[in-house]
Amino acid sequence: TLGLIDEPCPHRRVSLEYGIPEVEGLRCPYHGWLFNHEGRCTEQPAEPWNSTFKERITTKAYPVQALGGLIFAYLGPQPAPLLPRYDLFVWDNVVRQAGVTLLPCSYLQCMENSMDPVHAEWLHGYYMDYVWSRKGQPIAPRFRARHKKIGFDRFDHGIIKRRVVEGGTEEDHAWSVGHPVVFPYTLKVSGTGGYNFQIRVPVDDTHTLHWYYSVYRPGIPISPQTSVPVYDIPFREPSGGFLTDFIIGQDMFAWVSQGAVTDREREHLGQSDIGVIMYRELLKAQLEVGARGEDPMEVYRDPAQNRCIVLPQEEALRVFFEREREMSARMRYQGASDKHGPLRSMVTGLFAEAEARLAGGEPLLPPIEPPGYPVGYMEHRSAVLIP
Repeated sequence: TLGLIDEPCPHRRVSLEYGIPEVEGLRCPYHGWLFNHEGRCTEQPAEPWNSTFKERITTKAYPVQALGGLIFAYLGPQPAPLLPRYDLFVWDNVVRQAGVTLLPCSYLQCMENSMDPVHAEWLHGYYMDYVWSRKGQPIAPRFRARHKKIGFDRFDHGIIKRRVVEGGTEEDHAWSVGHPVVFPYTLKVSGTGGYNFQIRVPVDDTHTLHWYYSVYRPGIPISPQTSVPVYDIPFREPSGGFLTDFIIGQDMFAWVSQGAVTDREREHLGQSDIGVIMYRELLKAQLEVGARGEDPMEVYRDPAQNRCIVLPQEEALRVFFEREREMSARMRYQGASDKHGPLRSMVTGLFAEAEARLAGGEPLLPPIEPPGYPVGYMEHRSAVLIP
């Protein structure tokens, strides 16, 4: 049985992080007190056999639930809402893996980066080229096209990001469909062969647990995974400097180098920052909703609305990524955000099998069509950056 309880044992305050997991709970390593998933003490081995002391001992406990290979905990007020069943957590015929990093900065710095499309052409393009040229190694060209126009739409689950780049039009998926920032702390994007959620869990005011949850759907039947591997994504070199030779590492550098909590009174926002402003306004508005005792966005209580929440998602824009199909696997993964994941060879093999089946005339599983939210669906803001 899954459970989440307070770290200090209520007996002598020893850390239960080192507790012994047993069938019916977690046993304190110091004196053997046993606590179940509801935080109730069920055994006190050193107390008299007829003592009722244990019945008066509880520790703080939170409801938890497994979904998509992860374990989610609810720490808010009762009654607990439903755990949102977003598409990447519940799709079948996919392979999943999850990277995680503990970052010494506020989660808002990670989220505001997601509302800033223009950084991609510089941080992940121009700067990526610079880093790899200093290494004297080639890398597949990425993000070479400049942004002509950026746009943001409020929608049912948060904000949709849109862009038009040089060589593209508003008919492209990157503008007509876009990709979402799911309120309050999740970004959904598509990348090399898959999709991912970037989930920015605030630990406290100055620390964020960043999850890079990757889902690969090659289009062939796949047996369900028995477990989802979790791996560490490093963001610093042994010397202490930032690792900036891959995409998510560059993002982490941008977030963390602002400081634990960036001083927003000293920043200077421009036209390209309209998404950041829109997200801050949405966050303030939803805080006011919560302060009134009402449910903010993305709180689900009706199971009929929570079977599978399908989110909009454009496919990676070819002219934007400029990635050739025959690019070698080594070059493809040099700057990829999932380069540290353990399933690289497995995923590559599944996509190769899918291509072979398709070449042999065997149809692949039909694609999952995302819902369409037209420009101006709720509130729309845009800025022309290059005429």
